[in-house]
Amino acid sequence: MIQNPSDSSSSKSVNETINGSHHFTIRGYSLAKGMGPGKYISSDIFNVGGYDWAIYFYPDGKNIEDSSTYVSVFIALASEGTDVRALFELTLLDQSGKVKHKVHSHFDRALESGPYTLKYRGSMWGYKRFLRRTSLETSDYLKDDCLSMRCTVGVVRTRVEGPKDYSVKIPPSDMGQSLKYLLDAELGCDIVFQVGDETFKGHKLILAARSPVFRAQFFGLIGNPKMDEVELEDIEPSIFKAMLQYIYSDEIPDLGEITGSTSTCSSTIMMQHLLAAADRFGLDRLKELCEAKLCEEVNVDTVATTLSLAEQHHCPQLKAICLKFAATNLGVVMQTEGFKHLEQSCPSLLSELLEAVASVDEKAASLTTSKKRSSSSIFGLDLAADGVAADSVIPPFRRVRRRM
Repeated sequence: MIQNPSDSSSSKSVNETINGSHHFTIRGYSLAKGMGPGKYISSDIFNVGGYDWAIYFYPDGKNIEDSSTYVSVFIALASEGTDVRALFELTLLDQSGKVKHKVHSHFDRALESGPYTLKYRGSMWGYKRFLRRTSLETSDYLKDDCLSMRCTVGVVRTRVEGPKDYSVKIPPSDMGQSLKYLLDAELGCDIVFQVGDETFKGHKLILAARSPVFRAQFFGLIGNPKMDEVELEDIEPSIFKAMLQYIYSDEIPDLGEITGSTSTCSSTIMMQHLLAAADRFGLDRLKELCEAKLCEEVNVDTVATTLSLAEQHHCPQLKAICLKFAATNLGVVMQTEGFKHLEQSCPSLLSELLEAVASVDEKAASLTTSKKRSSSSIFGLDLAADGVAADSVIPPFRRVRRRM
């Protein structure tokens, strides 16, 4: 029998991993020692591949027999799921700048039995003997009483692809690169900005297309399309340069290259100023990009100033994140210079902060009551051998909170 080619069909099964990483920092490592075997410090919950995950760090080891010798690290499935297959990578970061990280990875080697399977919520994978405590405390992994680690999870997914009637390769958009070339080469510029002691050239049409403020200034009813120079006040040259690069490329530039600094604190301050500039010039997408980045970088030193910024420039999600963080870490936050500035610049926020503290305490009280009613305990877990999956029940996440 001769088969008609039009009657045939085909499909393809594609197995791949959906990868995501979480950076977990432990400050005050020495204060965590002495908790006892089986007691842990947990990361916040993070999502990869549609599932929630968490990192557990045991400063005195997972088991009693290892308590005086090793620290333990585990990754846990923190959401409902059945037979979740995944690859893992645990990296203890070298903080000396030598990039000699301690890495346990399944991504760069073949697995004899395939990816690991976590059977249900609470299943864990990790190492009871992750690193000798003496080696850790004399290494470059510990700096200023701080540890930093990165966890990467690759959730295995299978999808089926049917046949395609065409195979046209579509190149990625390069409009941003093309416009940025005009800016960098100063090709066809018709406007000069004087910002402090520096000058920047631009194109009125492009600026007007991107910013309603520039549109009104150059082509509005009271604008002047013939102007060729503008003096801007109350903005730093480096911030204006970063904003200008975003306008042309639609991407936030590398702030470290602009300032010449790799400091996380400097990057956060730059991002705060860039958010304020975006709000001033009506760049809504840039404002939201800055808001999202600042949500990721909230810490004790910057939370008060970021909270004040979120209030002044109407950033509701950033404000909520800052209130929650400040309420959870109120004792140390109140000692910062930023908090003193917050008291003076936005005193109305103090009442909202008190409400957030009350909400945190109510949740803590509810969690404690729920825990007393539960018969499960983290201290009763029996994990399998080092480096393999183990089944357990995830305990409630707890944090130490101070009250005003």
